[in-house]
Amino acid sequence: MTRPAALLSDIVAIALFALLARIAHQTEEMPLNVAGWLSTWWPFLVGVLVSWAFILGLKLDAHRPFPAGVLTWAITVITGLGIWAFRHGALPHWSFILVATLMSGLLLLGWRAVARRF
Repeated sequence: MTRPAALLSDIVAIALFALLARIAHQTEEMPLNVAGWLSTWWPFLVGVLVSWAFILGLKLDAHRPFPAGVLTWAITVITGLGIWAFRHGALPHWSFILVATLMSGLLLLGWRAVARRF
């Protein structure tokens, strides 16, 4: 898999993560719409892009679950939740941290596992 394809896969995975989060948590204050989805997506997208600076700098095989996938997952979660905390002036609830960590990991590591298998 090429690096651009791997980067695109990470971007799509985290976009899907944000869409699923919006679907699961839509309210009148947070309706399911493009603006709301983008609002949820961009902090985690920043995390993906930061992780890719490390992947490129360290010359890692971006499609491998370890270390590239785990690095992408960790940086994406820390950055995304950090931006969320800064925007809201509080730490996220532990359940949000848990679900965001597990779902982003499933998606960011999942496509790598599938790609490795095939």
